[in-house]
Amino acid sequence: MRILLVEDHLSLAESVAQALKGEGWTVDVINDGIAADLALASEEYALAILDVGLPRMDGFEILARLRERGNRLPVLMLTARGEVKDRVQGLNLGADDYLAKPFELTELEARVKALLRRSVLGGERQQRCGPLVYDLNTRRFTLDNEPLTLTSREQAVLGILIARPGRVMSKEQLASQVFGLDEEASPEAIEIYIHRLRKKLETSAVRIITFRGLGYLLEFSGA
Repeated sequence: MRILLVEDHLSLAESVAQALKGEGWTVDVINDGIAADLALASEEYALAILDVGLPRMDGFEILARLRERGNRLPVLMLTARGEVKDRVQGLNLGADDYLAKPFELTELEARVKALLRRSVLGGERQQRCGPLVYDLNTRRFTLDNEPLTLTSREQAVLGILIARPGRVMSKEQLASQVFGLDEEASPEAIEIYIHRLRKKLETSAVRIITFRGLGYLLEFSGA
């Protein structure tokens, strides 16, 4: 899953980004309000973390513009402002959660997981495709109740497929979620990850089906 982190305090942004990447998420870091607004209008994210005090456009305005476009992306607001009126303003504009600075990274991670669980998994803690199970809290896959060893990229691709049952995902869509803004989004690399995943799933009835010219679908072909 791809997360947008908008924070102009560079050391804090780096710490938060590293913590989130350590959990297996792809993270784009932007330090400017207008650049963040443009990214939200043109890129696809699973969640946005917005600081309120940003240069050129503050987090409240970014959030307001996001909701005006009809985008229901989950948003976690970060701010040094602890006043009730600021929290109320953010929530009234459509923020899904609010975290005042300073905060513990473990709390931020827990809130991110909760927001993603509600938005992606409908509140469920696990996503299933036959014997393949993805646990959003631990961010781990199991296959036939045994841990499935995956690289971070493989896990990202499989996580996208299992979260969208019955939906064909193109190479371009997968690449846009797996690679960040500072990386070259390579649809060709997705083919490599799909090949590796098929090898790791081959002993089960879980299959990644190719729809030529369209993309890939995760399917359980067992009884």
